[in-house]
Amino acid sequence: MYRLVSRSLPRKTNIIRQFCTASGVGYQHENQFTQTEEYVHDQTEHKKILYNHHIPITKFQRTALAIGSAFASLHNPRRHVMIADLGETTGHFALERLRSNMNMDSSGRQILRERPKINSSIIDLNRLRNFPAESFGRAYVEFLDSNEITPDSRMPVRFVDDEELAYVMTRYREIHDFIHTLLGLSISVPNEIVVKWFEMIQTGLPMCMLGSFFGPLKLSFGDNFILTRYYIPWVLKAASKAKPVMNVYFEKHFDQPVDVLRQELNLVMPPIVPFE
Repeated sequence: MYRLVSRSLPRKTNIIRQFCTASGVGYQHENQFTQTEEYVHDQTEHKKILYNHHIPITKFQRTALAIGSAFASLHNPRRHVMIADLGETTGHFALERLRSNMNMDSSGRQILRERPKINSSIIDLNRLRNFPAESFGRAYVEFLDSNEITPDSRMPVRFVDDEELAYVMTRYREIHDFIHTLLGLSISVPNEIVVKWFEMIQTGLPMCMLGSFFGPLKLSFGDNFILTRYYIPWVLKAASKAKPVMNVYFEKHFDQPVDVLRQELNLVMPPIVPFE
């Protein structure tokens, strides 16, 4: 027994070292994710590729990648590749619940059936810029412009071993900016934490929990006071009462007044208390 364990330890230690390095525990650059793909492909050649960008991994590899990406995400919350990997390696049960909830809703079923994508090649952003000022589409594109971001910056899903659940994760990522728009919150670190609280309550994804509970450690004392005194009490009620955002076919509401959409979603706006 001792010999068996002794032989397996070096190999497992090497796997952990390579995954943790590629996942950022060694604080490597973001382009390291390409090396992660090459390494995992070598280890899992016998597994079936289920969709574009899919990288099948073993349970042990999934655990190692989850641990590595969690440490990297805590060290630098803006390392989006690591946060994406964390969500995919820890979110299976939450994604199954989200899919089940979508299948129980007519709009959710339509989304799963049609699988709409959100990017600039599908959504005409210039057209949205000409929408009425009070419309949801205009509010969305103004959010993108004011924060100098695009809908094309989302990482593709790679480590979810179910093709439909991979789409559910993709949808969650792609509607993130819609949530910002509806809540009227920018992409500053404190506001991102508020949005993560909203998403945590609505989706139950572990990566949202990590951002919600550990993200405030990066904030100043003043911002933490504002967050806990005003925003967290609001979001606990607002996210619980609002319609599940995963069941909203946002693209069909671009021409609708944004305030009317908020009312339909039973969404209460956050308090107007600026962070430092």
